[in-house]
Amino acid sequence: MFVRRNVTSLAAAVLSAVLPTAGCAGRAPVPEPASAAPSAAARHGHVEGATEAAGQQSRLLVGDGTTGETRVLDLITGRVHETSRRAGLTGLTTDGRFGYFHGPGGVHVLDGGAWTVDHGDHMHYYRAKIRDVGDLPAGTGASVRGDTGVTVVTGADGRAGVHSRTDLEKGATGTPTGLPGTYAGAVVPYAGHLIALTEDGAGPARVVVLDRSGRRVASPESACEDPRGDAVTRRGVVLGCADGALLVHRDGGAFTAEKIPYGAEVPRAERAAEFRHRPGGTTLTALAGKSAVWVLDVTGRAWTRVRTGPATAANTAGEGAPLLVLESDGALHGYDIPSGEETAVTEPLLRDAPGTGPGRAMAPVIEVNRSRAYLNDPAGRRVHEIDHNDALRVARTFELDVRPSLIGVTG
Repeated sequence: MFVRRNVTSLAAAVLSAVLPTAGCAGRAPVPEPASAAPSAAARHGHVEGATEAAGQQSRLLVGDGTTGETRVLDLITGRVHETSRRAGLTGLTTDGRFGYFHGPGGVHVLDGGAWTVDHGDHMHYYRAKIRDVGDLPAGTGASVRGDTGVTVVTGADGRAGVHSRTDLEKGATGTPTGLPGTYAGAVVPYAGHLIALTEDGAGPARVVVLDRSGRRVASPESACEDPRGDAVTRRGVVLGCADGALLVHRDGGAFTAEKIPYGAEVPRAERAAEFRHRPGGTTLTALAGKSAVWVLDVTGRAWTRVRTGPATAANTAGEGAPLLVLESDGALHGYDIPSGEETAVTEPLLRDAPGTGPGRAMAPVIEVNRSRAYLNDPAGRRVHEIDHNDALRVARTFELDVRPSLIGVTG
């Protein structure tokens, strides 16, 4: 592996010193049972064997859907770590630390060894050893969602199991706690609870709030026809519905569900089906058919439909950043979200021009953080790092020894 540098120097350096942030006491977390909210120490994020760093320790998880090879690319050092091989990879989910590689025989868990703990007014950053954890039982079509306390696997049949995050941090998958009943979509951990949709007969799905042992504790007034897609933001959990989205959030001790409508009837093929956003961000993106992208401002409770060229993937860092769209010409395009005007475009970055529209297996994706975007080129065996704050300048290109069919950012 080598890194082709498109600038004369890299402003990245290894940040390995232990620099604790003032105002946060306690370094030895006390694990709590899955049914309880995380303790203050657990939320602090430190675990045995981890090192606190001065800045974000971003890493890119990579999976080759052809060979099953996986890699971890350290975006601070540029070093590539070779990890396990799992035949038949079909998808990758991340939760900020762990990567969940989906396949027909289950979900393989990889500890990316880097994570951030968000305390609202400041952050803590950690590094630890990269390691394979093991396999979670799950069939084709399963979804995985996790937070600092639990990881939930929801099968295609709607049945869900809760795994303790403490087990995963120790390098073991443990024994899951099965939730009663079945659910219409992924069960999502949020605010020490689980957010789920249930269906009763022919009516629309409705939100239920469970504690982490599966006991129902709230049923906010809600209705969600044809649920597809979900995302966790600082403002709450967003669930995609036929007429827009439901925002489920906790206000004090109570949970509420608020509808954010499209404002007009949208054909099913043009509805938001899979959300992508910067971790922790409140601006979501989703393909809106073949030549447009939805942008959902969760804070402002508003949808914007941006007309683009034939779109393959989209994302944004939010908060004034451009909308990033990979189009069928293989180039990355930047759009001003309020006006919908194109503001920048790269040269074609993919060796093979991608197909368009939602529902394509292992299509290229755009991963973002506050300063950079990452675009995978499976045919070219490389990943491009884009400075989305500088007219989509290609900052680095990472050449790999595998096809990066699947990528996900942790740290």
